[in-house]
Parts: sequence; C-alpha cells; structure tokens
Amino acid sequence: MSELVSYRFADGIAHLSLSNGKVNAISPEVIDAFNAALDQAEADRAVVVISGQPGMLSGGYDLKVMTSSAEAAKALVAKGSTLARRMLSHPFPIVVCCTGHAVAKGAFILLSADYRIGVEGPFKIGLNEVAIGMTMHHVGIELARARLTNAAFNRSVINAEMFSPEQAVEAGFLDKVVPADQLEEQTLAMAKFLTTLNMTAHRNTKLKSRKALLELLDASIELDKQHAL
Repeated sequence: MSELVSYRFADGIAHLSLSNGKVNAISPEVIDAFNAALDQAEADRAVVVISGQPGMLSGGYDLKVMTSSAEAAKALVAKGSTLARRMLSHPFPIVVCCTGHAVAKGAFILLSADYRIGVEGPFKIGLNEVAIGMTMHHVGIELARARLTNAAFNRSVINAEMFSPEQAVEAGFLDKVVPADQLEEQTLAMAKFLTTLNMTAHRNTKLKSRKALLELLDASIELDKQHAL
C-alpha cells in the first residue's frame, strides 16, 4: 500500500502497519496513506488491525509540520481529527495493537478504535499536549471525554499525566495488556473473533451508539479550524 502504512490482507483481516521514523510521526502523508489503506480494507470487507513498530505505536503528530506555521499545524490537526472520526464510524471492526509508546495522536488512535490491546513493558501512553505547550483541541477533548474514565480524563487532558500500559487499561486507553511474546497471537485471536460478527449489525450498532459523539466531533472539527492550538 505504502512505505508509510503497509497493507496485508489475509483470512478476512487487513493488517495496517505504521512505519515513519523513530517515533512513527503522524504527518499529512501518513494520514493519506492510512485513509488509502482503510479504503482498501473497506473494499476487502476486512476487520482492521493497526500496529506500529516494536516499542512504538506513535509519538504523535510530526513536529516539523506542527512548528512550521500555525496554518500547517491547524491543517494537520484537522486532517487527524477527520481520520479519528472515520475510524470511529468505520463499517468494520478496528483493532489497534499498541506495540509500545502511544503519545498524543498515538493515544488518540487508541481512543478511535473498537478494541485496543497493548504490550507489557516500560511504555508511556497518554496525552502530553499541555506539557509541551499546546492547548488541547476541541476534538481531542471530546474524544477523550467519551472514551476515558472521568478521573482519567482530568488527569490526562488537563494534567498531561502519562500512564503505564496497565494504568492505561484502567484509564480507558487500552482494553487489555499482554506479555510481548503473546501480543501478536492475542491480537490475531481478537481479530479472528471479530470476523465472526454480523457486519451489518456491527456497523449499524456502532453508528447508532456513537451518533451523538460523531455529531459532536463534526462540530468540534469546525471549532478547531477557528481557534489557535
């Protein structure tokens, strides 16, 4: 599919793997590649598994883009927010295999998926925007509010607290954490289970249950275009 996001389809499962440098930075080109891969997965009627590199799902948005100009930063965040909305309304299940650190946009990828499985280890998961001088965008606030526990929402969004994989399960970033030697096997087992769902019922129930959130994200995307980060 792309050097940035590889695509492999087998047994009803589309495997999307992000590979963009040491921290798997999310750039405009990466988002374009993700969208192309999701297009293909939809055509293949596949359960989607998204993974990163060993030790790193993603460290967040590409800082070169984010610091180049206010306009470029806004455009990248809007593009990323639209991707999150697409993931939340994707007609087939999306599993994220969190291979290590997941920071900022990396953590939002987790919050945009249907099931999230992480790996044990000295990894950090969370939203560090406030710590690095960024006011959290409206989409980020609403997505975190919808997917995190009340206590974790404040600790994460307002205080920029980072979580271990085990703490990330309690907070709502992950659904399960497993040892490294079980990560691939258990991710595949969950994806195989999800292939047994009735996909029409899955899609309709997902859209019905997330209707208010999706509408809120649409409004928030427009708000973010009007405000500085």
